[in-house]
Amino acid sequence: MISPRMATGMQEKQYTPSLLNFFIYNPKFGPREGEEEKKILFYHPSDVEKNEKIRNVGLCEAIVQFTRTFCPSKPAKSLHTQKNRQFFFEPEENFWIVMVLCMFILNYICAEFIDTVYGAVLQQCYSMYKLFNGTFARAMEAGGVELLTQKLEKFFYRYLQTLHLQSCDLLDVFGGISFFPLDKMTYLKIQSFVNRVEESLSLIKYTAFLYNDQLIWSGLEQDDMRILYKYLTTSLFPRHSEPESIHFLVDVTMEMMILVILCLCFKRFLTGPSNLKDPEAKFRFPKIFVNTDDSYEELHLIVYKAMSAAVCFMISASEELGREFCEQLDGLVGPQLTLLASDICEQYNINRRVSGPDKEPQFKFIYFNHMNLAEKSTIHMRKTASVSLTSVHPDLMKILGDIHADFVRVDEDEEIIVKAMTDYWVVGKKSDQRELYVILNQKNANLIEVNEEVKRLCATQFNNIFFLD
Repeated sequence: MISPRMATGMQEKQYTPSLLNFFIYNPKFGPREGEEEKKILFYHPSDVEKNEKIRNVGLCEAIVQFTRTFCPSKPAKSLHTQKNRQFFFEPEENFWIVMVLCMFILNYICAEFIDTVYGAVLQQCYSMYKLFNGTFARAMEAGGVELLTQKLEKFFYRYLQTLHLQSCDLLDVFGGISFFPLDKMTYLKIQSFVNRVEESLSLIKYTAFLYNDQLIWSGLEQDDMRILYKYLTTSLFPRHSEPESIHFLVDVTMEMMILVILCLCFKRFLTGPSNLKDPEAKFRFPKIFVNTDDSYEELHLIVYKAMSAAVCFMISASEELGREFCEQLDGLVGPQLTLLASDICEQYNINRRVSGPDKEPQFKFIYFNHMNLAEKSTIHMRKTASVSLTSVHPDLMKILGDIHADFVRVDEDEEIIVKAMTDYWVVGKKSDQRELYVILNQKNANLIEVNEEVKRLCATQFNNIFFLD
């Protein structure tokens, strides 16, 4: 179905969301009058007066209970007031997380899409907590309400400071994974490397291999890898960023001459010991929780980097990891990983030469596959937790949000084409659990020409993927 539409003629003003409150409560913990404060497990900001906390939590509890009368299985997810937006999420039975944002919106913006974006952000908050702390229920089993409140306070006090709500957009809704494109031979080399390391170091349960912040190989379940990938690319890697990308400028014929230097300079642990030669080195690794729905595994997370390649090794938290193991891993992985990083770099440079010099294309796109979480964007020049630099006007990003909101409402495959007042064309295609959004800078084109241009894009960029014609 092709549905051409005209975007609104009024230029939409930017909106600047700010966090007013963030709290977690369980209505079963303070059922009697005078015990309302017992329901509150975490509240930000902490310096809010007690009665105000109780009043705000009580209001949210009342809204949730009221909406249950209309649809018991689907209570309220958001509440809009003139200045604020409240978002509700029940990640575990009777545990509610609430985020209240102050939204200054001077003109129309798709309220439905705002709910989708910040609803996704709220769910990411819980997923990130669960990655490093496990479920709320498991904390209750281990140490009751006291342990749970300690964990919540420790985690969210720091995590909420990293939320940059003004940078959230369609990619936060998808929560996808960017995959690094590789030829078959190089991919097989990486698979062989993973198999050799796991065979030599039998303690390793899972491995993930990334290059240039893009995933190549993972042994984790999809949902666990999704949230781990977000942590790596928006938190861990940016904290340890350095000019390692200079190896892209190195002529591949000089590669072997400088390989030893690169190996010595650009391989290290990103978690655990910062320097193996330091006699005072600490061998403590962050712990993560995966497969929490069934086997519930607690693991050490070891992240090792050489040049632009990074490997995550996950080992049972019951194992004691010391200097001997880290030296063994460093000696085994370091040289092989550096060679692999060089091979990937060489293949990357060959592909760039084959594809010709970079030109500013007349189209930009966002692609997402719901089945394997694959995501690709030429619209985002940079997307981290703190900044979302896009190469298109914010009004066009809002049109993408409108189209996505339309896609969510229907189950069928469809196509939507919009002519913006700025003369850009915006196309959205939904087919077989895949979504593609294209922005075309062809102001004199007509509907048929735009449709043909999008078909050419699908043929060149997604030649093995079927899209609705």
